[in-house]
Amino acid sequence: MKKVISALLFVFLCGILMACKTDSLEEKKRPNIIFLLTDDQRWDALGFAGNSIIQTPHLDSLAKHALYFKNAYVTTSICMVSRASILTGQYLSKHGIADFNTSLGANALAQTYPALLKDSGYYLGFVGKFGVGNPKKHPDTLFNYWAGSSLSQPKYEMFDQAGDSIHHTDLVNTKIQEFIKQAADKPFCLSVSFKAPHVQDGDPRQFIPKKEYQDLYSAAQIALPTTAASQYYDALPYFFKDEKNIARERWKLRFDTPEKFQESVKNYYRLITGVDDVVGDLNRLLKEQNLEDNTIIIFMGDNGMYLGEHGLAGKWFAHEESVRVPLFIYDPRNVNRAQKSEDIALNIDIAPTILELAGLKVPDAMQGISLLDAEKRQSRKDFYYEHSFMGSPALPVTTGVLDPNIKYIKYPEYDYEELYDLSIDPNETSNQIKNSEYADMLNAKRKRYLQLQEAAKK
Repeated sequence: MKKVISALLFVFLCGILMACKTDSLEEKKRPNIIFLLTDDQRWDALGFAGNSIIQTPHLDSLAKHALYFKNAYVTTSICMVSRASILTGQYLSKHGIADFNTSLGANALAQTYPALLKDSGYYLGFVGKFGVGNPKKHPDTLFNYWAGSSLSQPKYEMFDQAGDSIHHTDLVNTKIQEFIKQAADKPFCLSVSFKAPHVQDGDPRQFIPKKEYQDLYSAAQIALPTTAASQYYDALPYFFKDEKNIARERWKLRFDTPEKFQESVKNYYRLITGVDDVVGDLNRLLKEQNLEDNTIIIFMGDNGMYLGEHGLAGKWFAHEESVRVPLFIYDPRNVNRAQKSEDIALNIDIAPTILELAGLKVPDAMQGISLLDAEKRQSRKDFYYEHSFMGSPALPVTTGVLDPNIKYIKYPEYDYEELYDLSIDPNETSNQIKNSEYADMLNAKRKRYLQLQEAAKK
């Protein structure tokens, strides 16, 4: 009898061990996910996107072997709204984060991609600028590893724990390395938010790269954008001409002389090259830790950036320079997925995409789509744009229906409309709103605008 019991106990224990081993193997199969977000990086500030001056070899290498989106946009071009949209997969009209002080509520936070990943067993990390809500109310306890900034907008020139000076990009690099080394034996998701290449608001230097990069691009001559000429600023709607318009105020700080233009753009590029070097260090560490074959890297900018186009600086409005961003998904497990896609990709798609990569169900409340679903991507022909922060005269409220070829823009404070045909006017210089040849197109866009405006709230 004892032998029978012993045999049964042995079989039982073996079953438990095998189940544990199977669970462990299944756990290891879950991919690690790293989401890299830059601040104010426009779509063409990347070598892979065709920029012949900027040096981004590590990002270019990843993009070459990734699912790369040529037509990636944000639904609102300002950091706190865009970041809330990335976390929630929702438009501004639904998540309601319209200023710098409002934080996500507990219920909303529980339905973000980090919270859902943690519930499923992922080890969570966050590094850099969180950018949503009051820093005192940042959800640091949601993450297993938190290295978020205590400021809404961190400074480039900082001090580390030892009291030594350090550039913010280098601090981010240090924290990335620290997280990966301690999370290497767990399925993890690390969200990284660089300050670069955002300006340092209030500092006359504006863009502040590391000193080691000061000679980089010094011999380059950056060509002025076509629309930097004064007649294109003059052609903007009359309500842009108020002296309190922030985009014009900041243009004077960065671009109103040839010397300022050259130095500002070069420093902008230097900051991005600094990010690229961090990506190089990240790639090396993943190889050292034997993680490179099971770690997905998603790279995106939180919004674009005017570099003097239309006589403006900053973002906010609906021009391509403001709303279009770099985006790719590098998945080493599926090299056949590498391609350049013409489909529209949005910031609200990041959360659903990450959840699908992790094998999780996408909540119905998310309005974005998984970018892994080619059928859904191809069925999207346009999207709703909305920016309501501040309003006129500082930042005129801007809404519209955008797609890669036709752009309908409405400024609701003035009932003012614009219609651009990007297929023949990529610089958005000829408003076709009164052109009878576009009458049918205009009527269709007005109807579509109302449809999308309502859908963004649901």
